[in-house]
Parts: sequence; C-alpha cells; structure tokens
Amino acid sequence: MAISDTERQSVSGIEVMRGIGVQRAKPFWADAWDRTIARRGAQVGIVWVGLIAFFAIFAPVVASGLPLWTREVQGGVTVKSWSPLFDHLTATDLLMLLGGIVGVPFVFFSKWSQRGRRIGLVAAFALQAGLSVVICGGVASWLLNDEGSAWVRSVGRLNSTAWIAAAIVSIIVAAMIVWLPTFKSRKHRALFVVLTAVISTSAIASRWIEPVAMLDRFAEGEAAGTLVNTWTIVPWSPEQSRTDAYLEPPGTTFAEATGDDEGTTLGGRTFLLGTDSVGKDVLSQLLHACRLSISIGFVSTGISLLIGITLGAFMGFFGGRVDMILSRFLEIFMAIPVLFLLIVAAAVLPRNTYVMMAIIGCVSWPGSARFIRAEFLKLRNTDFVQAARALGLPLSSILFKHMLTNGVTPVLVQASFAIAAAILAEATLSFLGLGPVGQASWGKLLSSATGETGQFIWWLAIFPGVAIFVTVLAYNLLGEALRDAIDPKLRKAAL
Repeated sequence: MAISDTERQSVSGIEVMRGIGVQRAKPFWADAWDRTIARRGAQVGIVWVGLIAFFAIFAPVVASGLPLWTREVQGGVTVKSWSPLFDHLTATDLLMLLGGIVGVPFVFFSKWSQRGRRIGLVAAFALQAGLSVVICGGVASWLLNDEGSAWVRSVGRLNSTAWIAAAIVSIIVAAMIVWLPTFKSRKHRALFVVLTAVISTSAIASRWIEPVAMLDRFAEGEAAGTLVNTWTIVPWSPEQSRTDAYLEPPGTTFAEATGDDEGTTLGGRTFLLGTDSVGKDVLSQLLHACRLSISIGFVSTGISLLIGITLGAFMGFFGGRVDMILSRFLEIFMAIPVLFLLIVAAAVLPRNTYVMMAIIGCVSWPGSARFIRAEFLKLRNTDFVQAARALGLPLSSILFKHMLTNGVTPVLVQASFAIAAAILAEATLSFLGLGPVGQASWGKLLSSATGETGQFIWWLAIFPGVAIFVTVLAYNLLGEALRDAIDPKLRKAAL
C-alpha cells in the first residue's frame, strides 16, 4: 500500500527502525520480472511466445488428418469406439501434452513454494523425460532398422523388449538427474525422479513402434456411412499430401481444388492458408513447425549456455595459462563463419532434430563464455569469494553456487537473443534444404515460395516469413526489456 507524503513525514526515525512505514523490498529477480513485463514490447513478446508454445504442445491435437474420436457403425448400432488420433501420438507428443495440461497450471496457478522453484521442477522433469525419449529413440532405431539382421528386428518388436529397454534407459537417466537440487530432502528428490522415470517408461514403451497412419481410411469410411468421425480444428496432417490439390491459394476448398466432391468428409474441408507444391496444407505445417522452432531455440541455447558458462567460469576464475589457452580456443570458434560451419556439419551429420540442436548449440557458445569470463574476472577477488576459498569450499561450490549466481545476469539477457539466433539458424538451414528430414519447418515452407518453375507463390512466402520475423522480434523485445530492467544505470535514469 502506497504511503502519502503526509504519512511519510509523520514517521519518526525510531518508527522507521522498527519497520513502521517501510515497504518490504522485493527480491532481485521478482523486481526485474515486474519491471520487464511492465514494458509494452515485453508484453507483446510474451503473448507471441506463449502462442507459439501453445501450438508447439497442442499442434498434434489441433491439426491432424486423424479423427479425435471415431465410432464404427453397423446397422445403426455402434460396435466400436476409439480415438485414432490418440493411438498415433508419439511418446514425445504424450509427454508434451502432459506438460501442457499439468505442468503449465502447476507453474502459473499453484501456490506451492515459489514460482522459480516450480519452474525448476518442470524443467527437471522435461530434461529427464526428454533424455529418456532421445536415448530410447536411438535404441529403437537400431533394433528396428530394416538393414539389420532379422533376429534383432524380431527381438526389437517384442513388447517385453520395449518395456525392458525403456525401463533401463529411464533408470540410468534418473540416476543422473537425482543429483540435481530439485528438493533439499533426498527422499523427496528420489521420489521425484522415480515418478518421472515411471511416466517416461510408460510413454516410451506404449509408443515403441509407431503405427502407420492410414489417413484416407477414415474419410472413405465416413463417406460410406460405416464410420462417424469427430475431426480436429484443422483436419489436415502436415505430412498429408494431395497431388490433385497442389499450389492452391488460401481459402480453397478440397472440392474446388480437385473438382470432385468426395461426400461431406473431404469435399467440405478448406485449405485456410493454401497448399504447397506437393499438396500439403500450409496451416497444418505452420502449426507443427512451432514445436521445431521453440525446441531448437531452447535446447540449442541450453547446450550453448552449458558449454559457455563452464568454459567462461574456468577462464575467469583461474586466469593465467588456463585463460590464455581457453581464450585461444574460443577465438578459433569465433573466427570460423558460423553459417558455413552449420552447413558443413548439417551436410555431413544425420539430418534430424536432435543433431541440429547439438550443432547449433555447439557453435554458439562463445558469446556466453565471454560474458561469464568478464563477470568472473570481476568477482574472483571479492570478499565473499576469498572467504569461500578460505573456508575450503569445493571448487564447484565456489564457481557455480556463489560466483555464478552473482554473475549470470548478463548471460540470461544474452540467452534471449541466442534463442532468436538459433531459430534463424534453423530457418536458414531448412531454407537451404539441410533441415530435419520429415519435419515441418518455416524455413522449408519459405524455400518453396519460388517453386521449381521460378513462379512466386505469395502465400508460401508471407505466412512462414511473418512467423519467423515475429518470433525473432518477440525474443529480441524480451531480451531488451530484461536488459533494461536489470541495468542499474537505466534504473537511475528512469527515476
């Protein structure tokens, strides 16, 4: 509650010492967050990033050529009901939907503990579940590889193999995540990682072998009257191609594109943002590409921060020869053109989402390393660091518990710009045809705007181009607002 000038003058020095009439100061990050969201540009950026995150999580149930629910009817009687869409969701889809339905309300609406701690728990869950999915995906690809031996494929297709492999990988990942400070109590920490391992194992094992999606079956069954389908908002999958409906402008119905009304199922559907050169719906691809964009941005930036903070901490704390050697290593990476390095790496290594995250993350760390080095050079001779060294605290505790918490602010500001740069890097690679194979991408859509004949297709240029531009702008606005909020010089200028 604000205090008027009269009330402020009537408070004596003794009352001030007792805390009367004194407002309690906010914590640093709480105050920085309030100052950040007070800016109009930051508000616009948060809304747009939140919209992209929503579609990244819920795109599989918003835009799909599979029905949400299907009833098989014989003689006017329902003999079977099921959800084809749920049956075809991958383990990643299930875990992300769980995070969106449970994790987001837990972070923003729960009253348990502080919001920063709740965000940390959700991030730890995402890290553990994500590592389990990635490792199990590699194991499944090796076991089910068509070029492998027949007995390996037969073993890989066993239901027991799926549960055993998923359980082993989840246990190994849980043994690493349990060391993260999610809870102070070891018992609660172990319970958290065990629960996460159980959820990850169940999702991975139930989606060990991805079923083949027969998209036309449900449309044909509805036209014949044997199936009653409840479709998604955008009834097209990003990989669903119709060669008889290619390069259709926005607003074209399927019947207008093909000249053949296939009943009430396909004939009434509309390509809201048109189709590309192979007959895929543009809106469905834009929505599904949100997941690639936001995952590339956050994961690759997380990798670059991990490398940059670690190397920058050693450079700034030790100085001398360590600083000299690591600085030369950093300068080598800075001297290499990042775009050409990304092109070469993407051309040589497998073209999938995880490899692209690693590539972008491993070449974009010099910026954060330089910031951390500069901060640690200032902090290493301060009193609290000298006291920590005199008490014999471990090096890891001094570097990452005491010094990092006091010098991480510039890196967090730089991280928002790094996310925008990672999204641009992915869009550039996809535009050049070096993006992930079989994955919807804004850059890939943008590259098809000219077509093979050189004809300019305006809807393939405007919609993905606007998505890239606004997303990058949103992260830059957030970064600038956060920088202004934590800069003490700008605070004084605003007073």
